[in-house]
Amino acid sequence: MTRTTRWWWVRHAKALNHDNRVYGNTLDVSVDTSDPVSFRALAGTLPGNAVLIRNQLNRSVQTAEAIQAQGFAPSRVQVEEELQELCFGDWQGLSYDKIREVSGGHPVWFTPLDLVPPKGESFVQMRTRVISGIERLTKELAGHDIVSISHGGPIRVAIGHALDFDANRSVYFRVDNLSLTRLDYHHAPDAAGGTWQVHCVNVLPDALEAA
Repeated sequence: MTRTTRWWWVRHAKALNHDNRVYGNTLDVSVDTSDPVSFRALAGTLPGNAVLIRNQLNRSVQTAEAIQAQGFAPSRVQVEEELQELCFGDWQGLSYDKIREVSGGHPVWFTPLDLVPPKGESFVQMRTRVISGIERLTKELAGHDIVSISHGGPIRVAIGHALDFDANRSVYFRVDNLSLTRLDYHHAPDAAGGTWQVHCVNVLPDALEAA
């Protein structure tokens, strides 16, 4: 029998980032959890008995707690820093416009995808890290539901990985705050390899509520 591992990716709630700064994976801003309707819609959609994956940033912790407060009850919580957002190094805390200016920019990302900020990492390096984490957890948690409260960068990587896209194509996906993306991995019967299936991408809570 073929086993399926279902990844439910949720981007964190909107950051309280009034100065419009790049916060990356070390500038630990909080998020807006004031609207219970959105979190209730997610809680009503996410599967019970799932493994909840988050990191230690406020954005991930507070979003997870807000969904749990509306009834989502995972079987356990795992902290996985491998699925963390990109590190902008010395550029964290700069404005979006300033980073695009100093880096040379990109049509839909902050920097050229292979550019490494001082003491940071490139999108390409982040992609390698995140894919490694996805592949490891898909094996370790085979047959389970995995709910990952994550970030825009890693979720773009996850979608691109499922579709076998390179970094240049993966970065063009839109991933809104509190959107749900579900990616299923169908394990081969002989446990050697498998197949990804994209179930949905960037579904917002109001659409979940309507459904």
